[in-house]
Amino acid sequence: MDFEQAAVIGTGTMGPGIAVVLAMGGVEATIVGRTDASAARGLSAARDQGRMLADHGLAKLEILERIKSTSDLERAVRDADLVIESTPEDLTFKQNLFARLESVAEPEAVLASNTSALSITAIAAKCMRPERTLTTHFWNPAFAMPLVEIVQGDKTSAEVAEAVRTLLRSCGKVPVLIKKDRPGQLGNRLQSALYREAIHIVEEGIADAEDVDLAAKCGFGLRLPVYGIFEHQDAVGLDLVLSVVNYVSPDLYLDREAPQLLRQLVAGKKLGVKSGSGFYDWSVKSFEEVKQRRDSFVLDMAKRRRGRKG
Repeated sequence: MDFEQAAVIGTGTMGPGIAVVLAMGGVEATIVGRTDASAARGLSAARDQGRMLADHGLAKLEILERIKSTSDLERAVRDADLVIESTPEDLTFKQNLFARLESVAEPEAVLASNTSALSITAIAAKCMRPERTLTTHFWNPAFAMPLVEIVQGDKTSAEVAEAVRTLLRSCGKVPVLIKKDRPGQLGNRLQSALYREAIHIVEEGIADAEDVDLAAKCGFGLRLPVYGIFEHQDAVGLDLVLSVVNYVSPDLYLDREAPQLLRQLVAGKKLGVKSGSGFYDWSVKSFEEVKQRRDSFVLDMAKRRRGRKG
């Protein structure tokens, strides 16, 4: 199963980066916007991200020649072997979009969603060929983060999933296969558990948000890129792990809804960066500095990974 042409629907945070990734794997990628102006913005963002990769020695500028944009969705989809949508997280919208994509695409084309939480089985509910649908969840920033989660729906063909996994490996990504279509996929299930406990710690007055972040960044988080969760457990001994889990578990946040502190912040319109405050006061803390630090670190780690492979 070869992928030579791809359509990437969406020009927001993720779409341009996904197009860059596909171009790195030799695929001709077309970014699809709702208007000519949004398509042009998506292409401009992709070029900026491609140049950033080139500046870090992670790509060649020639990949930009494989990326273009259009507002003609049907034409882009009709010519594509692979279609990846990165649109708002609205189930009804995605269901209708997938039905439309299937009506236009060639029968052999693969339809993928970049959803971070929604069920691909539900998204493809109106499709006649659900075996050719799956999730490809790229992590933000898509052009730099190695991980892509491939989620199989209830009817997704194993052959299709493996073909997409092979493609993503050729693009320099680290694809993991999620065999059951469950809420939160894999990474977000782990991250959600961490969110819940971190918020609970602040809510209980055990530590402030800044110190929780420092503990994560300077403690277990620092070793996670090279030392996984299960590697650590086996290293320290499962008898010790059992003892600690038994002791700590009764005191962890175990409710089946979000912590009260989070609900209070949202109710008070304290939504984080976009509203100016959340757990932090973003009128005095610069998100641009945080984002630059994040992206530089991720790109440096990507160079290290490539160096180890070399």
